[in-house]
Amino acid sequence: MARTRHIGRRMSQRGIKQALVDLTLQFGEDAQDKCVLGRRGLMQLIDELRDLQRTAMQALDKGGVIVVQADGALITAYDVDSFDRGRIHAR
Repeated sequence: MARTRHIGRRMSQRGIKQALVDLTLQFGEDAQDKCVLGRRGLMQLIDELRDLQRTAMQALDKGGVIVVQADGALITAYDVDSFDRGRIHAR
């Protein structure tokens, strides 16, 4: 999205970095011609990030997860570390 000189000046004066503007545009609520990311929205976002972090830690504990899909259907899922190539060659 194009930026005006006005927003550049105001962001500089108010100590608002581009990352905060991007965060607001991505997760804020549209209210007519504004996008608002208030305290309630930020707390909800932080809770969702904590849940996402917890899920990522579970995946890390498994060494990663592989999901096989084909034609829009989920076929199977397994841990990255569970696949043993040696079993294939032992046959």
